[in-house]
Amino acid sequence: MVNNYWQEEFGGEYRTGLCDYINDNKIEQMLAEVEEPAGNTVRKIINKALELKGLNPKEAAVLLQVKDKTLVDEFLQAAREVKEKIYGKRLVLFAPLYFANACVNNCLYCGYRRNNQLVERRKLTQSEIKKEVEALEREGHKRLLVLTGESPETDLDYLIKGIATAYQTKTEKGGEIRRINVEIAPLSIDGFKELKKAGIGTYTCFQETYHRQTYRAMHRSGPKANYDWRLTVMDRAQQAGVDDIGIGALFGLYDYRFELIALLLHAEYLEKTYGVGPHTISVPRLNPALGTPLAAPPAPVSDHDFKKLVAILRLAVPSTGIILTTRESAEIRNELFLHGVSQISAGSRTTPGGYKDQEQTGDLAQFSLDDIRPIDEIIIEIARNGYIPSFCTACYRLGRTGQDFMELAKPGLIQQFCNPNAMLTFQEYLVDYGTKESRELGQRCLHEQLAALTSVNAKLAATVKESLAKIKHGEHDFYI
Repeated sequence: MVNNYWQEEFGGEYRTGLCDYINDNKIEQMLAEVEEPAGNTVRKIINKALELKGLNPKEAAVLLQVKDKTLVDEFLQAAREVKEKIYGKRLVLFAPLYFANACVNNCLYCGYRRNNQLVERRKLTQSEIKKEVEALEREGHKRLLVLTGESPETDLDYLIKGIATAYQTKTEKGGEIRRINVEIAPLSIDGFKELKKAGIGTYTCFQETYHRQTYRAMHRSGPKANYDWRLTVMDRAQQAGVDDIGIGALFGLYDYRFELIALLLHAEYLEKTYGVGPHTISVPRLNPALGTPLAAPPAPVSDHDFKKLVAILRLAVPSTGIILTTRESAEIRNELFLHGVSQISAGSRTTPGGYKDQEQTGDLAQFSLDDIRPIDEIIIEIARNGYIPSFCTACYRLGRTGQDFMELAKPGLIQQFCNPNAMLTFQEYLVDYGTKESRELGQRCLHEQLAALTSVNAKLAATVKESLAKIKHGEHDFYI
């Protein structure tokens, strides 16, 4: 499928399964052309974004070059407005679950890399996976992101059995996992068809860095050294029928501005080729890990620039979820909740077996974490900011995925489902797992949200109010 923007700016066209839409020289040139944009140019771009029209990569490049604090503050505020227009005042929570840390790749930044002799290797048995899931359910989690290293020891059959074990595991107080997303190494089309049968939600895979020279330097050996095989993974996922996909870059390996433009080109390619862009974009910053050669990021991203890039992403792809992990400090996370982030991990462990055995040391970890607060403390902070913590999985379960989801998200209609479902799952958490402080604050937050919903849709608010009352009396799993 031909993309006019690509033809005009890069002299090429999108062709399914090829990687020519990421051109290092052209991206660098795009950034060099707008070193210090004028205020009126910047505000014109911001106004376009506020109309939920998104931004093309060239417009995003303009915002990336803004240095004036007043203008930066303006697009930070615009990102908050765009997020709330699309998703309302809610923030989705999930937990990563590592099945194993054996890996045949030798990525210089990763604690799981093959040559790392300082990390103890562990592969969870199905019984151990069950115990990890039980520990997560007792914290209130309903959504998981399953991860493994890339190794013959953790093949697709093992992964699918583990996913089935997680779905089948139930605990008291209605504890259950309702949706599992996966972040694993690239598969073939046939492999993705098998993964889809397992009932996954979103398939996520990060390119890590889109800059080819840096990619070669960081990925010395193993299947992951193949840049093109990794970049075309979403083509194979889409062709296999996995319509919710997530992309990302590991910020700190190369210039964050380059990576952001490349992410947007990747998203644009997917939308033009398959009719739907990524469901999520993740924005991890490189953190140190035990036994890795990188003592510090080669291209560090300051907190100031990190806030800028998250806000620009929100303006550029308004209907795409932006994911922030516990790599970041509590302070940065609290700020970015307000400026574009829509999903966060909470109470995370990056070690196989780390939820049941909380006292484990870091000798199993993939990377270090900065936000190690318990989930209830994170929920309290979210509610204090006037947002609803959400464990909702309704869209996956009702088939509102891929293009169907985006048709609701782009005009801001998805929040008529997101906010009520967030309220219902938040009530479940408060009743089943909340502390005295989170319950008191949470009930006030729910009351305010219900009043706001009543003012715009009294009939829907009445339905939500009735379901909230039923949840208080022990019933579960209401969704719209």
